[in-house]
Amino acid sequence: MDHFVPPFPERPTRRLPLPELLRRARRSFLEVWQDGHFEQDVIPTKVLAQRLLICNSPDSVQQAFIDQHEALERKSPQMRHALEPLLGDGLFISDGLVWKERRRVVTPVTHQSRLHLLAPVMTAIAAERHAAWAALPTGTTLDVLAAMGHLTAEVICGALFGRRIGAAGAATVVDAFRRYQARVGNIDLPSLAGLPDWFPRLRRGVSPEVRRIHAVVDQLVAGALAGGESSLIGAMAAAALPGSGQRMDANAFRNEAATLFMAGHETTANLLAWACYLLSQAPAAEERLAAEARSVLGGRAAGWDDLARLPFTRAVVDETLRLYPPVPLLARQAQAPVTIAGHAVARGTLVVVVPWLLHRHRRLWDRPDHFIPERFLPGAAERPRHAYVPFSLGPRVCTGMGFGLAEAVIVLATLLQDFRLRLAPEARVFPICRLTLRPGESLPMVLERRG
Repeated sequence: MDHFVPPFPERPTRRLPLPELLRRARRSFLEVWQDGHFEQDVIPTKVLAQRLLICNSPDSVQQAFIDQHEALERKSPQMRHALEPLLGDGLFISDGLVWKERRRVVTPVTHQSRLHLLAPVMTAIAAERHAAWAALPTGTTLDVLAAMGHLTAEVICGALFGRRIGAAGAATVVDAFRRYQARVGNIDLPSLAGLPDWFPRLRRGVSPEVRRIHAVVDQLVAGALAGGESSLIGAMAAAALPGSGQRMDANAFRNEAATLFMAGHETTANLLAWACYLLSQAPAAEERLAAEARSVLGGRAAGWDDLARLPFTRAVVDETLRLYPPVPLLARQAQAPVTIAGHAVARGTLVVVVPWLLHRHRRLWDRPDHFIPERFLPGAAERPRHAYVPFSLGPRVCTGMGFGLAEAVIVLATLLQDFRLRLAPEARVFPICRLTLRPGESLPMVLERRG
């Protein structure tokens, strides 16, 4: 099979001057990595007053996020300050007792044991999108990034809230989060300069987008709680916090609902958009996926029981996550001194695992910049443990990992058995990382029917 090398930023061969480093980081986290970083095991460095240790080997990753997780559970100041207006003290950015109590309430919502109950929502919405595409004239140009955002917003709402968000609500959330990411700071200069958390951060232009997203989430929560129908959000609201035995208060519940909603739609939408793009540039892989889907599904939508019979579709999902992990930088702030890979880590140091680096490490992967789904097929050569961490790892591993993987396989198999997507002639695809990793601001693709 002729394998495709998808786009990635240039890799400077020497350390960048500080002004250039900060300029690139503001534009995209992916642009700061030097060529040599893709073969180093540990990268100690310093930016202004902030010390960093980048863990870039399976052993150092395990030491940081598993062995030393208690000292390293706190997210970086940049991530906390970037998402706090939107998620408050939600599970994604909280730590300490708040994180421990909330996780025990929230984790069951998308736990692996529930996935067979949630998959019918994925199947139904994928089937609706298939029918909508079938009604379009061949040659129609779609913004696949926005389309997948709308689809995943519908899925997360149906699965968690027990109701539909509707086209207008989905469009509001997709557009508002796109604008939020564009406006939120990519680097936290006060923390890099050694200033404390209470020092004011500028957040120009994010408040209107937060209000738009919260209005949609609040409406969904109110409907789920008052509608009388069973929903996972309703079950979460009724659950008692461990220790106190109390339920979450209204503010905490709103923050956790917003966290689940945003994490559940944005990252999977990016994954699906990237997969559609990669397949459009790799015709042999695209044909293999379509043939597998047609053989298994015969024209119907994929469901839970089909997942085990779609190994190549799953391999495409895994390889997409390797090349373009939705959150390509995972940073924690040490709350106590630790030692990692022989390096003394002082309190306040940022310990960082960078899936973007780790997944393209030259000593861990064969042809690391190539799109090769076969590397994830059953029977392929084993990879080192912790060389592949698209959902983080350890106690803070993404609670929705299984949900997102099942959704991606169901959607891709359902749609691509009958449709091709071709990159529009005017499209320019290039990875941009702010909070999540996107193929630009949009992804125009031309819809074609298979013969």
